[in-house]
Amino acid sequence: MILIAALLLDAAFGEPRWLWDRFPHPAVLMGRLVAFCDRRFNRGGNRKAKGTLVAAGLLLTGLVVGGLIRLVPDRGLLESLAVAILIAQKSLVDHVRAVATALRRSIPEGRAAVAMIVGRDTADMTGPDISRAAIESAAENLSDGVVAPVFWFLVLGLPGIVAYKLVNTADSMIGHMTPRYRDFGWASARLDDLLNLIPARLTALLIALTHGWVDPEPILRDAPKHRSPNAGWPESALAPVLNVALSGPRSYDGQRRDYPWVWPEGRRDPGPGDIDAAAVALWRVWGALLAIAVLVALT
Repeated sequence: MILIAALLLDAAFGEPRWLWDRFPHPAVLMGRLVAFCDRRFNRGGNRKAKGTLVAAGLLLTGLVVGGLIRLVPDRGLLESLAVAILIAQKSLVDHVRAVATALRRSIPEGRAAVAMIVGRDTADMTGPDISRAAIESAAENLSDGVVAPVFWFLVLGLPGIVAYKLVNTADSMIGHMTPRYRDFGWASARLDDLLNLIPARLTALLIALTHGWVDPEPILRDAPKHRSPNAGWPESALAPVLNVALSGPRSYDGQRRDYPWVWPEGRRDPGPGDIDAAAVALWRVWGALLAIAVLVALT
């Protein structure tokens, strides 16, 4: 029942600016904790060992904080609010749709909007590049920001979702293959990969099932080609649904990367309408998660 309430609260209110302009969002607090660990421990020798201890510490911190919140005798009200805040369905849809709206106005506005949700170079993006980036972000963040938090809440309750979000935040901040983070962020990145192993594949299954499309062959063929062990699964499921080729060549830090295509049979000229279709797919999966939560509550 807590999960049902949280899913409905997030869908209705998302991330109200009037609240988070006045108080720090929990994700911001998590980011500050990770940044403190980075400043304090990412120096000197034995950085991989230090990073491993930090990753373990963040996981334990999440479990403890979530457990303490559960002890508050308020009939689950605070827990419902916490879960709603940690599920990012409506904010994800809003950000994705914002790219479609901006792209309809102009290419430069589309570039500025998509730069808010992707890490690749956007200065020279064409319209199809912008659309493809938005769709890929929708697929990946559906897994990371919605399905995975719901999964870990169902498995471990509030401690599970808080621990997952802390590790996921650490991965986004320090889990990079750069000289500064190659060693220190290694454990956080690998732990995040592990925690997303099942949710990513579950996301692919939910996308396929909610669109009446259950042929596993394209997913099994394309998902392992992806540079990420998990992101390729939701992308390889959403691409056939939209009939749009995803992944493929792109540029990071001025360097072109010739990544393989996901669903290469699909169209390579997606537009704002395809971004909107991806947003609809996100809501279909949300509906499936709500149905699962109802079924769990009734059993």
